[in-house]
Amino acid sequence: MVGNGFTNVAAAVTPLSRLAFPGKQYKAVVLLEYRKLLANGSNLFQLTYLHASQLALELAIRGLSEVMKNRKHIIVVEDEKHLGTIVKYNLEAEGYRVTLVEDGPTALRLVRADPFSFDLMILDLMLPGMSGYTVCESLRDESILIPILILSARSLSEDRTRGFECGANQYLTKPFDLDELLARVKNLLRLHPIQSQKPPEAVPVKRQSISFGRATINFETYEVKVDEKEVKMTHKELQLLKYLADHEGRVISRQELLAEVWDMNGEMQTRSVDQFMLRLRKIFEADPGKPKHFLTVRDAGYRFVSEPPTTSDDNSVESEPITNSDTTNSDL
Repeated sequence: MVGNGFTNVAAAVTPLSRLAFPGKQYKAVVLLEYRKLLANGSNLFQLTYLHASQLALELAIRGLSEVMKNRKHIIVVEDEKHLGTIVKYNLEAEGYRVTLVEDGPTALRLVRADPFSFDLMILDLMLPGMSGYTVCESLRDESILIPILILSARSLSEDRTRGFECGANQYLTKPFDLDELLARVKNLLRLHPIQSQKPPEAVPVKRQSISFGRATINFETYEVKVDEKEVKMTHKELQLLKYLADHEGRVISRQELLAEVWDMNGEMQTRSVDQFMLRLRKIFEADPGKPKHFLTVRDAGYRFVSEPPTTSDDNSVESEPITNSDTTNSDL
């Protein structure tokens, strides 16, 4: 019976879990959750196949969130879309998380926003906006030690020499052998574990209340006032506001907010975070189109500041249009 029950669970979870679990790792994840439920007294033997299928999806999402957090994150900087897609697909097939960008300035902005969010960079040299050499030099000048593998059609010895002088760890010329690329990636990740260099995270300040701009919020009593007038907010809106306030000044990605506030897999595609941020701007910003407290860091996430900067950085902060669909009060 145990074997049959697990087979049903594994069969139902396979289509979803194979999107994220390399090889047969999904089976281990489901089995682990299955045993946890048994240990807690759940009677899985009496589940129908339908119930097992529904449970499997829940287990997959629960396990998926944990697995995704531990996967190595690689940023691929390649302006040739076809080649970039091929590299991304094959890296993901090996179990890596991959972010693909097509120009140098975007790559530099993403890594600067959180130097420890990526474990490796695969970098083309001939890029729009900024050369790969400049990207590499800028990161090293700022003591950002992310391993860099240059992947370029430039094959002259002086090109390779310049790449290493800029701070690249490895250099591979195009056309390249896919197995060699994957082997070099694996080797770089093993020799240069960037997460081991990450300083201990500061313990977030757990605020019971906060005042900024025209607003005062008491998170214990759920009292919210703007211009001394009471404002009604949903539980999820207050949860989001509190998480931003507890991590004031730090750039927080949409994936982190989904995981920590919504308890959802951060890789899921949803506009919930953006819609809720727009609602916070509507409530608290004097001009929601030009926010001073709830800032968007382009291509990276959001940042909350109680005291607005004296000058705005138009290159890093962008406003977002507010649509009627963003005015609902449901907890998505």
